[in-house]
Amino acid sequence: MRLRRAWVSAFVLLAACLPATAEPVALDPRRSTAEFEVRAMWMFDIGGRFGAVTGEVEVDHAARSLRVRARIDVRGVSMRRASYEEWVKSEEFFDAQAHPYIEFESEPFPMATLDLGGDIVGRLTLRGMTRPMNLRLRPSQCPGAAALTCPVVADGVVQRSDFGMRTRRATLADKVRLHLSVLAVAANPG
Repeated sequence: MRLRRAWVSAFVLLAACLPATAEPVALDPRRSTAEFEVRAMWMFDIGGRFGAVTGEVEVDHAARSLRVRARIDVRGVSMRRASYEEWVKSEEFFDAQAHPYIEFESEPFPMATLDLGGDIVGRLTLRGMTRPMNLRLRPSQCPGAAALTCPVVADGVVQRSDFGMRTRRATLADKVRLHLSVLAVAANPG
């Protein structure tokens, strides 16, 4: 409890030192990752890593809230087999040629969620379709550290059928699990 209060106090102090207007803080594409996993044949998981994760976190100091906008590069998917990569990039799955990015935009959520964890409500755009989505933010593993030094980790679930992916239902689960780990870009001094 004492550690949690110290982290929240440090974050509030940091927020108080920043300008009063809401400012965006960029996500670091070199240190941020997005992964996916889907169950095949009801026995094993097939997973991969997306390309670059870009975007920003808008910090509203007056409201003590945050809003996230993230863009994930589908064209850069990497998997353990080239044939799997080709398949998930095809029209049958992510359709990377027609829809090269997955985008997520959250509703504002309390700054304390960074420390304590909790749900982030937003909208996911995948294959040109936008649907409501909740991401579950994990509690911080680095109390007292901003997202510059400690990853912010979130998990979510997407139903393939909600985004027009209806093939291979007998061999491939409808549920796709997402895992994100993001860090912010350090501000330039002075």
